[in-house]
Amino acid sequence: MEDDPSVRSIAVRALRDAGYVVLEADNGASAMEVVAGVSDDIALLITDLVMPLVGGRELARRLVALRPGLRVLFTSGYTENAIAHNGELDSGIAFLQKPYVGITLTQKVRAVLDAEQAATA
Repeated sequence: MEDDPSVRSIAVRALRDAGYVVLEADNGASAMEVVAGVSDDIALLITDLVMPLVGGRELARRLVALRPGLRVLFTSGYTENAIAHNGELDSGIAFLQKPYVGITLTQKVRAVLDAEQAATA
């Protein structure tokens, strides 16, 4: 979930080019609607931490409650240390600093998905 259309477009294009099926939303409410309309498994939520109305952390909490096993990758223009210092990010949570390029995003997504597979193997 990303409210900035240009950032969302870059992310969606990079992920689709890498072979991922991508659902997109520009806010928490629309993300909840999109997820509710999908019966297939969803492997990963990528969301900006700081969003209007429903923040990324709250969205992740709600969606993980609906879909146990959903992995989450948070993004933000704020530094990881600043976010963690303000209680916004627990240790061990996947995080990608903005701005990023497509290859950085796809590498991080692969790492998050692979880490989960290794943990359950």
